[in-house]
Amino acid sequence: MNNLEALSQNFGHNQFRPGQEPVIDSLLNDRSALAIFPTGGGKSLCYQLPALLLDGLTLVVSPLIALMKDQVDSLLAKNIPAARLDSSLNAEETRQLYQQLEKQSLKLLYVAPERLANEKFRQRLTQTKISLLAIDEAHCISEWGHNFRPDYLKLANFATEIQIPRTLCLTATATPQVAKDIRDHFNILQDDHHQLTFYRPNLNLTSTPLHEHQKRPHLLKQIQENPNQSTIVYTTLQFTAESLASYLQQNNINARPYHAGLRPEIRSEIQDQFMSGKLPVICATIAFGMGIDKPDIRAVYHYNLPKSLENYTQEIGRAGRDGLPSHCELLACLDDQRTLANFTHGDTPDPQPLDQLLRHLLDQPPEFDISTYELSRSYDIRPLVINTLLTHLELQGYLKATTPFYSTYKIAFTRSLEHTLKGFDSQRQNFLINLFETGKKGPKWTELNPDHSVEQLNEPRQKIIDALNYLEDLGDITLKPSGVRQGYRLLQSPNSFAELSSNIHELFQRRAESDLTRLQQVIDHAQNPSCLYQNLLTHF
Repeated sequence: MNNLEALSQNFGHNQFRPGQEPVIDSLLNDRSALAIFPTGGGKSLCYQLPALLLDGLTLVVSPLIALMKDQVDSLLAKNIPAARLDSSLNAEETRQLYQQLEKQSLKLLYVAPERLANEKFRQRLTQTKISLLAIDEAHCISEWGHNFRPDYLKLANFATEIQIPRTLCLTATATPQVAKDIRDHFNILQDDHHQLTFYRPNLNLTSTPLHEHQKRPHLLKQIQENPNQSTIVYTTLQFTAESLASYLQQNNINARPYHAGLRPEIRSEIQDQFMSGKLPVICATIAFGMGIDKPDIRAVYHYNLPKSLENYTQEIGRAGRDGLPSHCELLACLDDQRTLANFTHGDTPDPQPLDQLLRHLLDQPPEFDISTYELSRSYDIRPLVINTLLTHLELQGYLKATTPFYSTYKIAFTRSLEHTLKGFDSQRQNFLINLFETGKKGPKWTELNPDHSVEQLNEPRQKIIDALNYLEDLGDITLKPSGVRQGYRLLQSPNSFAELSSNIHELFQRRAESDLTRLQQVIDHAQNPSCLYQNLLTHF
């Protein structure tokens, strides 16, 4: 079966979109590839079709649960065997997925990058034939790109460790420097770097210089011209999203805020309303948008300056996917520069606490575990900075991530303890009785700390966890784990601690300088509204 026949038979299309076929050809000829396509340009087909033509599993790394769910649901509707492994799955769903892996009945498996820090999961993958690693939002690999995520840095080592023969990196935005960084990580040849322009003639880009007090009335006037059309207003701060939505509501605009501080069920409700057209205007931080495939977004406003031109191009790319005219306006106020610069400074740790944290991490026993949240509070360093530090210590061979685990389990009995014990022999019954007595009993839940149980029972931790999971699988109990901790193995100590500390601090300083440079580029482009598109095309 050739590529076009496979495309028609599995996806119902008679021809490829621009750029798709060259990417697929690279992969089917046993070469890794980089695809930089605009938002909505059909990147997912570039790995979904090869997944069906290659012998083995395609492992897809994606940062968003909602995006993974949408992709898997779409594939299953086409009778393509696909699954996702994320924190929303219960124990039974996870068990069934592992059975599918063992039977090699899956063609695509979607996971978050953090999942690959799980040593047991990596061991499972070594027993699975993986033909392709597809990395969505691949700009997160590069420290010099926007939305850098430390776990992405480890993907190249993971691909080598698992001996995956080819990798496809996908992103909508990457500067030449970021693209080179991605190619270098995965040994991608220049000829296998496939890139399309993000220029779309239906998008009207404009920048309007305003003082802070002018922004709200200006935005209101713009939205009032078409109050029922789908509109996204991007803000930097959660508070701004809240207050701006309230202001628009007071002026008879149907608007709601969206940001990471809202409860998951509220975010889901707001997103569903927007996607269905019941909610025309959404005021959102950048927590909203990735993986959103709504074709008729007619306007995207940047109420605050974006953090980088890459962020800007990705966010305006959500407008007008149906090809119809759409309006993208940047409300350019230099007062925003201070807020964005403060984010950068907050992600740049001071030398002294960074040095103290580094000493703490490297002065551990051979096997240890940490809570990023606890370290962040103890050393007054942001979690992202701590995760970045841990990643670099791994990449430089000082640490090795093992398996994350939970420090606390809340247990609710769905049946009486007597009923639960009936199916076990006397030895196991005594073990379970003693185990539950090590927990704190409440009116509805028993709270159990496995480490305390280990001390009191002198039993292996894994035996305790296996017992709890087995009872949950039987339906005898409900578990609520909390307090995630990441396990590590100490591999070596530095020859010169002072040199290592200096190098790590210099790395964060370089990142800060890069972030401030990207912010200045945003300001420079915002001040040239007449040639905004041409400036962006030159930048990328």
